[in-house]
Amino acid sequence: MTDLLLSDLEGGVLRLTLNDAATRNSLSEAMMAGLQAALDAAATDRAVRVIVLAANGPAFSSGHNLKEITGHRADPDKGAAYFAALFDACAKLMMSVVRHPKPVIAEVAGLASAAGCQLVASCDLAIAADTARFCTPGVNIGLFCSTPMVALSRDVVPKHAMEMLLTGDIFDAAHAARIGLVNRVVTTNELSGTVSELAAKIASKSMVTVKTGKEAFYRQLDLPLEEAYAYTSRVMTDNLLKRDAEEGISAFIGKRPPQWNDE
Repeated sequence: MTDLLLSDLEGGVLRLTLNDAATRNSLSEAMMAGLQAALDAAATDRAVRVIVLAANGPAFSSGHNLKEITGHRADPDKGAAYFAALFDACAKLMMSVVRHPKPVIAEVAGLASAAGCQLVASCDLAIAADTARFCTPGVNIGLFCSTPMVALSRDVVPKHAMEMLLTGDIFDAAHAARIGLVNRVVTTNELSGTVSELAAKIASKSMVTVKTGKEAFYRQLDLPLEEAYAYTSRVMTDNLLKRDAEEGISAFIGKRPPQWNDE
């Protein structure tokens, strides 16, 4: 783990903190590589039950590093190959968050801009401080936020997503909560405690159950209604056959706390 990304594991909660305030925590090549490696490692680490993405400095993330991008305009192909590889890496990172077997929570205290906003939208849950701000400002510099649009349009209703994308305006945390980009807004002083409490609550659940549910949630969203019910009926059948489902139901009937095996 580089100094660009700090890592701390406590009580089953892996806290990954973007730590590049000099570039406003831009999603540089190095930052994305660090996040990707950390997420990949956490996927098979049984000690990790929940992941929190946070950031140091005034910005959660300013998005792609425009200086890195501009530097490749001098390439023989004017940067085309580099740009394609960059956006492929970013797409892989965002899909890794969505498809990760562990829940991922964004803790947002500052500005989440462009691909930084995309990262927030890709997380399963997001808690924002009242100081947080959100925008997809690419239209202001001649570069429409097309890849951030993918996550944003799957998180909020189309007209709100289009307003952000077409205006490039900065929206406050209260607006982000109203349109569903974040779950709730708290004060800056309450932010870390609120996220820690939420993460600990989720970490106390059966991880095989949480993994099953998260995967099913995103898969059924893209299915027609009848297919979604058929698919989730199969998921629930398989879930009921798991050891933790048997334990959880027995504990509920017996009025005792369950003892999870994560199996």
